[in-house]
Amino acid sequence: HVQLVESGGGSVQEGGSLRLSCAASGDTGSTHCMGWIRQAPGKEREGVAAIDSDGDTKYADSVKGRFTISKDNAENTLYLQMNSLASEDTAMYYCAYASFTISPRAQLVSHWYSYWGQGTQVTVS
Repeated sequence: HVQLVESGGGSVQEGGSLRLSCAASGDTGSTHCMGWIRQAPGKEREGVAAIDSDGDTKYADSVKGRFTISKDNAENTLYLQMNSLASEDTAMYYCAYASFTISPRAQLVSHWYSYWGQGTQVTVS
């Protein structure tokens, strides 16, 4: 079992920045994929960014060039640096973990992830 705890959400003006963190604990293994998935009110879940155990990353077109996903393997912590935030980025952001390799084409598809954090709210106005 894997536990995920997100932090770093908040309210920010358009054009501002936020950095989300996700602390992972439990049965984290060397082979995995981690991602950030967001959901705005009344909308479906949207995969934002993912990173696999080799450090390869994948981004949704809507955030490319603005968001950066990274992880600190020693600290078992996943990050999402969000710059140039826009109102469309307002959503609950979830950290997600899969204990296997996900094909790059599928890394932004939420149902492949087995473990989820409780979410952290990001509001841009």
